[in-house]
Order: sequence, then structure tokens, then C-alpha cells
Amino acid sequence: MNNIRPFIALSCLLTSAAFAADAPKLPKIPAKSIAEKKELLFSDDFKGATHDAKWHRVVDTFVFENGALKGTQTRDKNIPAADGKPEVKAHAAVYGLELPTKDSVVETKIRFDGNTMMDVEFDDRKFEGSHYGHLCRAQVYLDKVNILDERDGTQSNNLIELRKDAAKNKDEINKLLSTHTASFPLKTKLEAGKTYDLVVETVGEEMRVTLDGKPVAFLKSPGIGHVTKSKIELGVAGKSGWFEDIKVWNAEAAK
Repeated sequence: MNNIRPFIALSCLLTSAAFAADAPKLPKIPAKSIAEKKELLFSDDFKGATHDAKWHRVVDTFVFENGALKGTQTRDKNIPAADGKPEVKAHAAVYGLELPTKDSVVETKIRFDGNTMMDVEFDDRKFEGSHYGHLCRAQVYLDKVNILDERDGTQSNNLIELRKDAAKNKDEINKLLSTHTASFPLKTKLEAGKTYDLVVETVGEEMRVTLDGKPVAFLKSPGIGHVTKSKIELGVAGKSGWFEDIKVWNAEAAK
């Protein structure tokens, strides 16, 4: 695991370089839902002693506790290679859900408890055009919400090649990131210890995010429209964050 994920922190703990000063104007956030729910694909209230086999560990550490899914980042610093052991890079905690989707609505409740970021991510492990098959994600911070097209932007093979000579390719890197990401400041900062309803709608090349029913972020970018999204992953950076009562619907474009 340590050897095959060296670039994932680029999106889990994204630097401000992705949202450069010369980034284009933020897209307008649709006031109405972009997705119409169809059949319910998955539901988990995280209660009880047993949990769906679709859940699995990706990056430590997640636990089921008090009727919720608690994520705590334990890989919080880089550890250099030594004594024959490979380098370990700092990485957000990640929990995976094997659930193929194309267009979907993901609803869950989130609560910050000392952490800095929580996210919902879509991957396709068979796709080789981006690191580890990363496709797109919505990141929630206390003061902003980011949407990332990882397939063509933050985790793309193109970006990885450009970063091999970052100084020379600085302008091209910033342009690539600015056209495949969007960062929306929140009008009212979120409060640690308070529970919020998070909804991530993904339809075609569009992703829309709401918090407590209020539209807070939107992006249209090609990687979001990747046809086969084989996994949904939940991430937490810092100590700790809680997910509650997740539901996933198949969806189609709203009429």
C-alpha cells in the first residue's frame, strides 16, 4: 500500500497551487438539484455489530463507533525509508465502498471533531490514466468546499509527468489544475461538533454539493463523467471526523 499510493496526498491534502491566482471565475452553482434519484443502491446507518461486506479498509484508520463511522488520520507525517522499509507518506484516512455507479446521489451526515477535511471520492481501479484510478471527489473543509476532477487534473498521468520538472512546467501545471478544480468559500464556516447533511450529486460531467440543503459547490469537468465509477471512498484528514447514515442512489439528469 505504501509503494503504490505516493501521489494520492496531492488530492487528499490539496495545496493552494491547485487554485492559482489566475484561475478562471468560479462556475455558477445551480440552485436546483442536477440529479433525479432512481433506485436506492446502498444504505447503512452504521448501527449494530455487523456491517456490510462492501466496506473495506483502504488507508488507516476507520472504526464503527456509537452508531457512526469514525475516521482518524494516523499517517500524519512522512517517514523516510530506513532499515529496508519503504518511505511512508502522510495520508488521510480512507474507507472504501465497493459499489459501481455512473450517475449517483450520495447522502450522508458529517461531523468535524478535530479534523480538517472530509470527502466523498469516486474511483475506477481498472482505469490507468490517473494515479490509482482516481476520478473525482468533493472535499469539505470548515471554511470551503472543493470539487476535483482527478482523472484529468489532480491525479492525472499528465500532471504526474509535468511535476517531474515542476519549475519548468509551473504555468502548465497551474493551468491544468485551475481548469479541473473549483474551490468555493463557505459564507458561514462550519462548526466542529455540529452535524451537517452532505449531498454529492454526480451526473454526466457535473458534480454539485449541498450542505444542509444549501448549494455550496459545482463543477463541470470531463473526468467527472467517467462512465465506470467502481468505488466510493470516504476520507478524513486530521483527528477525527464522523460519517452517519449514508445512502447512495442511482440517478439520471434532472428534468
